[in-house]
Order: sequence, then C-alpha cells, then structure tokens
Amino acid sequence: MAKKKTLFCCGSCGYEAQKWMGRCPACDEWNTMAEVEALPYRQSTVRSGVKTKVVSLSDVSAAAEERYVTGVDEFDRVLGGGVVSGSVVLLGGDPGIGKSTLLLQAAAHLAVNYNVFYASGEESLQQLKMRAERLHIKESFNTAAVTDLEVLLESTEMIKPVVLVVDSVQSIYNSEIEGVPGSVSQVRAVAAELIRLAKEQNIAVFLVGHVTKEGTMAGPRLLEHMVDCVLYLEGDRYHSFRILRGVKNRFGSTNEIGVFMMENEGMVEVANPSHLFITRRKEQAAGAVITAIMEGTRPLLVEIQSLVAPTSYPAPKRTSTGIDLNRVALVLAVLEKHAGINFFGLDTFVNVVGGVRLYETAGDLALALSLTSSLKGKTLNGDTVAVGEVGLTGEIRPVSRIRQRLNEASKLGFKRFIMPGANRAELKADANEFRGLQLIGVDSIKEAIGVALLQG
Repeated sequence: MAKKKTLFCCGSCGYEAQKWMGRCPACDEWNTMAEVEALPYRQSTVRSGVKTKVVSLSDVSAAAEERYVTGVDEFDRVLGGGVVSGSVVLLGGDPGIGKSTLLLQAAAHLAVNYNVFYASGEESLQQLKMRAERLHIKESFNTAAVTDLEVLLESTEMIKPVVLVVDSVQSIYNSEIEGVPGSVSQVRAVAAELIRLAKEQNIAVFLVGHVTKEGTMAGPRLLEHMVDCVLYLEGDRYHSFRILRGVKNRFGSTNEIGVFMMENEGMVEVANPSHLFITRRKEQAAGAVITAIMEGTRPLLVEIQSLVAPTSYPAPKRTSTGIDLNRVALVLAVLEKHAGINFFGLDTFVNVVGGVRLYETAGDLALALSLTSSLKGKTLNGDTVAVGEVGLTGEIRPVSRIRQRLNEASKLGFKRFIMPGANRAELKADANEFRGLQLIGVDSIKEAIGVALLQG
C-alpha cells in the first residue's frame, strides 16, 4: 500500500513546502505552516488523449454576464449591480457583525424569482427559522443543515438551484481529506469543489468566511485568490451601523461601499449615509470640521474631530481613529513648517465620527483646520465644508469630482465651501449652477486657516 504523501502549507499565503518551517519564506509569517495531505496528481491531458480546445481571442463571444439582483440595493451596489451567474462571492467579517443576517435577507429576495438553496453548517434549521421570523421573512426557499461536502453536493445536484449560500465554508468538511473542519487542507479542498460546482453548473455561490483576530480571512490566503469576489462587512458590533466593502471583484469596481444599520428587523439599508456621519449642533464646537469624501461613485459627508491639549507626559500622545496616523503626522508637520503653528508639548487626538475610515487625501484640509481649530479654540462657520489635499510644501492640491461633493453637501444645507483654488477655477463657468453658495478657493494652508477661522 502506497504511503500517503504530506506537505506543509502556510495558512496565510498558501505557500507549500516539503518540510515544516517556523517561518514562512513567502510571507514571513511565524507559525503558519500546517501539515496537509497532498492531493494526487491527475494523469495529464496529453497522455490521456484529451485535447484542449484552442480558439482565437477574436472568435470568443463577448456576451454580457447574466446578473441576479439580490433586492438589497446596497449589496447590489458593492457587487456591481447584482451577483453574476457562475461566480463565487466570499463574505467575511467579525463574529456577530451580521454576515448571516445579510445573506438570509438577500436569499429571501432572490427566492421570489429564482431557485435558492441555503446550506447552514453552523445553525440548525430551527435556529434558521427563528432568525427568519425575527427578520419578518415570508418567502420560502430550500434549506438544509449540512456539514458534509458530499451530502451538500448531492443535495445541490438534486435541487438544481440558481443561487447557493454556504454558511460557512469553514464548517464544511471533505471526508476524503484529513484534518478537522476549518483547517488549511479542508478549507482549500472544500472551496475548490464549490468553485468547480459554480463554474460547471453555472450557479451563483455565496460563501461565508470567518476572520482571524488580525481581521484577515481565516484559512489559506489562497482562498481569496480562488474566488471571484471578496467582500468584508465592517463595523463595531456594539454600534448599529455596518459598512460592506469590496476588496476584490472580477465583475465590478472595488471602490463602492454599502452602508447598513443593524436593527431588530435585520440589516436596514441607509440611502443617505451622510446623515450618519455628521453631527448637527445648535452651536459649532471647536475642533469639528465637515469634509466630503468619495467612496467609489458615492459622495459622503463625514465629520473630523480633533482635541489638542497640554500633555502631562515627557512625550506627547498622537492618537488617531479613522485616519492613518502617518497622515496625521504629515499634516501636523506641514502646519508647523508652513503655518507657524506649534504642537510641541501637546497631545493630539483625532477621530472620524461614525467609525468611517478615510483613505482619500481629500480630507487633509479638513484635518488641518480641525487641529488648528481645537488648538486656538476657534470654531468654523456651521455651514462650512472643507475639501482639499495638503502637499508637503503647504499648497492645497485639487481633488477629483468636486461637483459631486458640492451637490451632496448642498443637499444637506451647507452653504460655504473651502476648496483648492484650482477646483474653484473649474467651477467659474458653472456660476448659475452653484448660485447662492459661497465657494472659496485657497492655494496654501496658511491662506485656508486665515479664511476658515473667522469665528471664536
């Protein structure tokens, strides 16, 4: 009897080696190598007599992909307009963040027009029914509590669904592969079979994936490369809002986000997220500045708050939530060098209201004004929105899609806009479109501070 061949696979990047190593040579992670059973190699197609069909690229039909609309608009936005037939979507997120709730709602909407199969490997059918009743789901669709991959494949072959939901991929096991469910070898083998099923049967497959304490998808990193779309559901489980963000999408953009509120009736879509992320006050507070950012094609208004206070420690604290701390340090250096504002011996705390994370540099100007406002104890006009990128030489650089940002802000009642001078010049030809709005163009950080801090 032939001895089984084993390999050691990195659970972070999927690197395989003949022997165990404490540190993966591919991704430099420690203690990620796990023993897996090597899958037998199939006979090559050349020796078996099977010939691969080779065609010219110009002869390939470029038919548009078929999409199934989930009925959850924010979900469809992130997917690129709906889930593509034959695609595999991996949805990850922290425990209790709402992954199963979101997919159960999407499955209910899809069941109105399509044959849906929801395979639950972590909850019993009674638990699934209780969740459906709590979410007021009336639509009926095929369900099963299954953890054996062979049983799942047989059930799928019998039901022949258009959409398959597997919750979760870590709970399904392949009896032909050694290892407990959720191990590197099991997750890789199960995902490979489900992807093969999706492509051969043209089934849209949703996979729920667990995440590690570092926030990455559990199992081999190869899993994210195998699927067509990777989505992450983000947010603090102790707060009600959730953000669905795409990090990979072969059939759409990865720049879009979906915003939800977790309520008793499930995940409720937020049509106007800007209301979530800004604070309306009777009196404006020092250190609070509104900015307009772009998330894909969607403009969002968010509030940046700063607190600058004397420190009681030898080294002042620099704390940031929602903005890269390196970006905060850059803006502080520019303010000291080109605006003559000294933060020596002062603690600085920066926060983006609502838990939004700013990746775009268009919020630099608002960050600089927020820090200066808190330090000087002066407030900005309550109807002011500041947009602009701060350069290392103190200049205010232009941003893209300025019109969309202005339109979103004006809808919410803001009348005064501080923006880069180059963007202000672009809007001169559209004076009638922005009539009644005060558009202020600035070219340097020093000029922006002088224009903005008129009150206090």
